[in-house]
Amino acid sequence: MKHLLILLSIVVGSTASAASNNIDEQYDYLETPVSNQIADLADQDLDGVINARDLCKNTPAGAEIDNNGCETYYEATEKKQLKVLFANNSTEISPLFITQVRTMAEFLTAYPDTSIELQGFASKTGNAEHNLALSKQRATNVRKALISYGVSHTRIKTVGFGDTITAAEGNTDTTHALNRRVVATVVGFHGEVAKEWTIFTTIAK
Repeated sequence: MKHLLILLSIVVGSTASAASNNIDEQYDYLETPVSNQIADLADQDLDGVINARDLCKNTPAGAEIDNNGCETYYEATEKKQLKVLFANNSTEISPLFITQVRTMAEFLTAYPDTSIELQGFASKTGNAEHNLALSKQRATNVRKALISYGVSHTRIKTVGFGDTITAAEGNTDTTHALNRRVVATVVGFHGEVAKEWTIFTTIAK
């Protein structure tokens, strides 16, 4: 009886071992699974939100963002305006307005999704045809100045209105000077971008 139990123990052990070996052999024939990464973990604009979830692909550097990777804006207290006045019968930009033009160029560089329309005007001195040509050339010269400061020509549109739309009424030197102008309308500006806090941020007291 004792020998029978020993024999039975050996048979059971052998069977279990064989079964274990068979399982191991089966796993030897299984290919190692390869993970299929369907989501791109890259972060193109380095805002901390991966491309797969980022709804705003060109977030300005250092901007405060929401869960969708979009920058947040606040209403600007200072409006972005451009107004360049010209001497009588002239299309040359006065040095008095160069800083204003350069500031507008810096703004357009900081907000690459914006564009600008330059509107040229003339005073009611001279004939209408000449004034129309003057207004167009004035707008063109401001456009050239913006381009010289690095703004792409594709973002600047010009239009001349001649003397058909006045900023001031009257027949004085002052009113004529106010009407010889180029003004700008910025398109695509949503407000100032809120900047994220850094260790270099100055806290107002």
